[in-house]
Amino acid sequence: MANIGFTIWLTGLSGAGKSTLSRAIEERLRARGRNVEVLDGDIVRTHLSKGLGFSREDRNTNIERIAFVCSLLTRNGVICVSAAISPYSEAREWAREEIKHFIEVYVKCPIEVCRQRDVKGLYKLADEGKIKGFTGVDDPYEEPEHPELVIETDKETIEESMARIFARLEELEYLEPEFTDIPEEDSRLFADSLATLEYR
Repeated sequence: MANIGFTIWLTGLSGAGKSTLSRAIEERLRARGRNVEVLDGDIVRTHLSKGLGFSREDRNTNIERIAFVCSLLTRNGVICVSAAISPYSEAREWAREEIKHFIEVYVKCPIEVCRQRDVKGLYKLADEGKIKGFTGVDDPYEEPEHPELVIETDKETIEESMARIFARLEELEYLEPEFTDIPEEDSRLFADSLATLEYR
């Protein structure tokens, strides 16, 4: 199955570390010569899903749009990394059926830690009532029941998380053993770069 397209679907609360992981995954895959596209939740809402609100229906529509783009790219040999909260099980299951080559990664982090990170100040605004329907505060997050992998970002370094993600991709035969096709110098530079990242 190596060198086919597939989608890594990162789901989790705001502040769990999805965007950080997606950038690191993209960098490592590009170093291996793979075509990669990242669909970050915030960027998607600015362009692909502009005008949608945060009702359950609109949230599901947003996920369906992301999944549709991922399915098109995946079947043409591109690796997609989706980094969207995607709080509802039904929408994630729809995405799994739509995409086929689908690896769900639950980026798990206690909401207390997410609040501490809160680089965008969104939890504070939600607590003050300035944002309504915020996932984890006054709107539910339905945890994945059978993800391919659970990454606990309050307990792991990014290096550890990345090692587990790529080991799982190899186990599922979506990738050949890691670093076999990366020049030694590029591998070292990537490792140095990864060591500077933190979940935030």
